[in-house]
Amino acid sequence: MVKKILIVEDEHDLIKLLKYNLEKEGFKVTYTTDGSLALAEIRRETPDLVILDLMLPGIDGLEVCRQLRRLDKFVSIPVLMLTARSEEADRVVGLEIGADDYVTKPFSMRELIARVRALLRRHEPIGTNRSTIMRGDLRIDPSAHSVTVLGRDVELSALEFRLLHHLASHPGMVFSRDQLLDRVWGNDRSVTQRSVDVYIRRVREKIEERPQDPVYLQTVHGVGYRFATEHQADRPA
Repeated sequence: MVKKILIVEDEHDLIKLLKYNLEKEGFKVTYTTDGSLALAEIRRETPDLVILDLMLPGIDGLEVCRQLRRLDKFVSIPVLMLTARSEEADRVVGLEIGADDYVTKPFSMRELIARVRALLRRHEPIGTNRSTIMRGDLRIDPSAHSVTVLGRDVELSALEFRLLHHLASHPGMVFSRDQLLDRVWGNDRSVTQRSVDVYIRRVREKIEERPQDPVYLQTVHGVGYRFATEHQADRPA
């Protein structure tokens, strides 16, 4: 199936360059130059991936990403940010509010296409032959790509789900940030160790009753993170 990519960028020369090269790689490409129009376009025809510039007229890229992540229907759409080198703080904010990866301008087209393909691979559903994981009041069903806590559905992005599922599949095992980057994000990524902390915090806010005192996603100080064993998850509140 042909993957659909939406470009949200206000530099027309860059739009033409991106569109030409992505279509040459077999993608269906649409574009818009305005943040508000981007949200309308996503509602009209949901893309498989969004390439999103941070500096846009009207609603900027950060706000577009923030609004996407508030809507259950679009929470799992991968977002690749385009940023300038001077926008490091904005890159961190973008990752915190739900962007999946970023490319810094100027960039090579080969690098951008590699990032696009990597994001699309990482957002493919986890195989249906994996068993449902139950831990305390938490239920993770990879066949339905769903998570519930106390019977309540929890909306996770595809990367959030992959991170949670990877840790939950190895209860009690401690993973360093580098190990999680390799196993969840893969080699084709530009995110850093801090991104792992950002995603762990976001998942905790969604599945933990008290994110500041987590039961399921535990920090092992100086080492990394682990998922609770059955005994640990059943401890009294």
